[in-house]
Amino acid sequence: MNWINSAVRFLGMSLVFVWLSGCATNPVTGEQDIVLMTEQQEIELGRKSHIDILKQYTPYEDPQIQAMVDRIGQKLAEQSHRSNLTFTFTVLDSPEVNAFALPGGYIYITRGIMAYLNSEEELAGVLGHEIGHVTARHGVRQQTAQTASGVFGMIIAVATGDANLAKASNYASAALVSGYGRSHELEADRLGAEYLARINYDPESMLEVIGVLKDQELFARERAAANGETASPGYHGLFSSHPENDQRLQEVITAAKKYQTEEPYEIDPMVYLKKMDGMTFGNSEAQGIVRKNEFFHRDLDIHLMFPEGWKLINQPDRLLGVSADAEQLMQFVLGDPGAKNPKAVLRKAFPGLQSGQSFGDSIYAGESPLDSPWGKRNGRVAAIRHKENVFVVMGVGKSRLPESSFNATIKSITGLTPEQQKLARGRKLKLIQAKSGDTFASLAKQSNIDQFEVSTLRLLNDLYPDGEPQAGQYIKIVK
Repeated sequence: MNWINSAVRFLGMSLVFVWLSGCATNPVTGEQDIVLMTEQQEIELGRKSHIDILKQYTPYEDPQIQAMVDRIGQKLAEQSHRSNLTFTFTVLDSPEVNAFALPGGYIYITRGIMAYLNSEEELAGVLGHEIGHVTARHGVRQQTAQTASGVFGMIIAVATGDANLAKASNYASAALVSGYGRSHELEADRLGAEYLARINYDPESMLEVIGVLKDQELFARERAAANGETASPGYHGLFSSHPENDQRLQEVITAAKKYQTEEPYEIDPMVYLKKMDGMTFGNSEAQGIVRKNEFFHRDLDIHLMFPEGWKLINQPDRLLGVSADAEQLMQFVLGDPGAKNPKAVLRKAFPGLQSGQSFGDSIYAGESPLDSPWGKRNGRVAAIRHKENVFVVMGVGKSRLPESSFNATIKSITGLTPEQQKLARGRKLKLIQAKSGDTFASLAKQSNIDQFEVSTLRLLNDLYPDGEPQAGQYIKIVK
């Protein structure tokens, strides 16, 4: 099996950028740009990519939230420099704190980032920023040459915001992980703030959003340090200081106020907060629950454990594990429906199978050549029968993936115990009104959060790093 193609399909992107020579007037600056594709090609690329995204990423099934995002996004897009485009806004059922734009007007925001926002204006700030990337054609002006294999690293970075996975591919720079580079991110902020002002949102909402994201970055460092890891740059993680101390950012946001035609809207934050009440937090139960290096799935009645310290990326059709040093990968997928024989499944999936061996009646494992992010490697593969299904596991590394690590993972598959059934339940945001004497430490005891409970609650309520709830204040906890 071609590892690169599999990973690209996993991320919903089987793309090849078409590079063209020529010039066109930039819709934002009015200057002549070297263009990489025509607008029609850009739109077609976005359309095809959108189809692939929706094959791999499930839209979040809440019509009211999808409608809210589309309503705000369309208002902003109408004020943009490319209002001729048909913009499409989609909320993805993903816990990642992320938003991204594809060429041609396709904008995605995860429920993961929405959980940490606290007003409609903050949501508009995220959408305006992504619209800015589209209107400035940042996706097609990117000067890093991309090939079909190069897209692997870029899409991992953009879709998951994960620097470790991007580093594993060796195709994406830190700039791609956190965005397009300082100048393009600043330009997207400037444009987003302008679009906010044109519909009479307060453009300083953009600063509030970036403040929320900066707090996410600081928290990621705190969490990584506690776990002995290196923090990945998060969404929009290019600013070295807090936005209130970034003079250039302050300037471009303030400049946007000239586009306001009347006083900013007075928007009741409760309207947004009430929509967050009941939103899925973390992994969705239907897709399975990740807790550190363990995976639980109620419908499949399965528990799986990866090596200590590995990070798990859970997607609708597969589970990807990456080692702490980002130099080893394992992928776990459901085999052909109705298949019962692990040996037959593995030999069919990997014609070049070598050194096949059985572990009881339910596991058949071996080695097979795999095209990996580090080139051709001899990887480890296995097929595992559990209940009514057969699962296929692939493992590869920059250096040889240890047999002990791979075998421990494939042998860890069991059914759920009663206690693990509880761990496999999904979590939801719950809106409550703080009482006198409530602290985030006391509220954390009521919240279903694995670790860093107090910091997580503060982040959810824009009170990181040391804020406390006030009596009567509406706040989000996790149930």
